[in-house]
Amino acid sequence: MLSKAKVKYIHSLELKKFRNEYNAFVAEGEKNVSELLPAFECELLVATKEWIQEHPGIHAKEVLAAETEEIRKISFLKTPQKVVAILSKKEYKLTSINPEKNLVLALDGIQDPGNLGTIIRLADWFGIEHIICSTDTADAFSPKTVQATMGALARVQVHYTELESFLSSQRQKGTPIYGTFLNGDNLYEKDLTPNGIIVMGNEGNGIRPQINAIIKDRLFIPNYPKCRKTSESLNVAVATAVICAEFRRRI
Repeated sequence: MLSKAKVKYIHSLELKKFRNEYNAFVAEGEKNVSELLPAFECELLVATKEWIQEHPGIHAKEVLAAETEEIRKISFLKTPQKVVAILSKKEYKLTSINPEKNLVLALDGIQDPGNLGTIIRLADWFGIEHIICSTDTADAFSPKTVQATMGALARVQVHYTELESFLSSQRQKGTPIYGTFLNGDNLYEKDLTPNGIIVMGNEGNGIRPQINAIIKDRLFIPNYPKCRKTSESLNVAVATAVICAEFRRRI
């Protein structure tokens, strides 16, 4: 049975300050939990008796069987799932990133947790193992973001750093740095490398000026047909998908 203290603790993890304090985050649903359990240490797993019986040998410090109504009390979803896991966060090192040889994503001020989660899932799909985020980008371990990743956090490392400094140091090394702009060069006509950094900007403001100044290769996703009146821009997650697909198509 779930104690009031555990319910309160799980609810607190909705806030970033408590996720940082306890170094923990929440994952819900069979897909998410099954993907993340092998990759993260599990502090607490709460599930229906049926789910626990169907998954013998669960690696968790504590496993609690609960009724659906109990799970509802700790869930952040409108429709609670059969399993909720409290997992320990990991600390990743920037030194593990090598954009001189691999393709890396950089996010400049992405605010929407859903967009971030979708981008992490896209990175996983296209074999991009590292995402570098500005310090004001949404938290990769918030419940909404984790839910949107559908388990991709098991394979994609998300780093937070002073993005301007990181990109400046990479440019000095000669690393290709690409960015998306409405006045950029046609993505499908531009020479693209299998390595480097792709910078995606904030949903409303795009890439900030100080980051803009570092980017050498400016990309634009053309609409079709060219003369047709169309939407002002694409959703950042959709744009990321189009750009990553084109980079990978060139390999």
